[in-house]
Amino acid sequence: MEQVVPVYILSGFLGSGKTTLLQRLLDHWKNQGLRPAVVMNELGEVNLDGLLVEQTVPMAELLGGCICCSIRSDLSTELATLIKKETPDVVVIEATGAANPLEIVDGVTEISLYQKVELKSLITVVDAAHLLELYRAQQGATYRLMQEQIRCASVLLLNKIDRVTAEEAEEVNAVLRKWNAYAPILPTVRCEVEPEELLRDAGGVLTDKQLEEVEDASESFMHDEDEHTTGGTHTSHDHVMTYTHYFKRPVNSEEFEQFVKELPRDVYRAKGIVTFNDTSSRFLFQYAYREADFMKITPQGEVPDVAVFIGEHFSSNELRTRLLEMEGRTFVRPSTVKRSL
Repeated sequence: MEQVVPVYILSGFLGSGKTTLLQRLLDHWKNQGLRPAVVMNELGEVNLDGLLVEQTVPMAELLGGCICCSIRSDLSTELATLIKKETPDVVVIEATGAANPLEIVDGVTEISLYQKVELKSLITVVDAAHLLELYRAQQGATYRLMQEQIRCASVLLLNKIDRVTAEEAEEVNAVLRKWNAYAPILPTVRCEVEPEELLRDAGGVLTDKQLEEVEDASESFMHDEDEHTTGGTHTSHDHVMTYTHYFKRPVNSEEFEQFVKELPRDVYRAKGIVTFNDTSSRFLFQYAYREADFMKITPQGEVPDVAVFIGEHFSSNELRTRLLEMEGRTFVRPSTVKRSL
């Protein structure tokens, strides 16, 4: 008989650590002799997080929009095709950090009507320091979105716990319990968690009571598809927007590192692949909440030099102008980029 394929949803705001957790889960399943597959969603036009996942893992990409709105109709098609073609033992859906997870739960539930899949759980990764900052401010669409992601979770991974004090950790835990009284809370650093423990704690989807509470709360959360517009390389997702920049030539490493350090506070997340004119390597860079990391890479196939910026109400024109200025310079300075080899 055809086996039912378990499906896990990874939720969490931009830069919380979802892709790190995804890789840990994939390694766990492969070590058990299972064949995992991934559905990865990106707001931008290029799947940069997918470069961090081993090429041997089957993957479906949903780019240029969010599963929960503009490309939700593609989810069922992509998931059905992936299962039929690759016959995986388990599937993980990594949603964009701007997604309202309840919509994705509904989407997977619809698929289960005609495809043998079972939604096992919704795992939400929470950046402890970022949640604390938003909770104390208690305003803005970002705050409400993170609240939705936490309410919907069947298990909560409280990540980056090393970046808050013991007193702050207690405050964050109280916030999580206030918004979700049911989900187990697992404190982590760099998403270091025993996969078996995580999957055991994540062993059930939302109860009817939880769904009712989340749906009631969702009435105050404006997620109108009419407000989602797309044009060129600039996408507006409710309050979240993206800008994708394709490089035509290499840039100076010191100048680019300084540019990343000076990104506006409204840019929450940035990532990309760049070639520097003062090194002989290409680098994958990741930026989240004022911290940046550069990693030397050798991409497989033809991968362009590109940078994707995700945030709230920032000026894409200003970013574009600065990047074009960098590309136009011919001088070379000594490199100061910190490499993670």
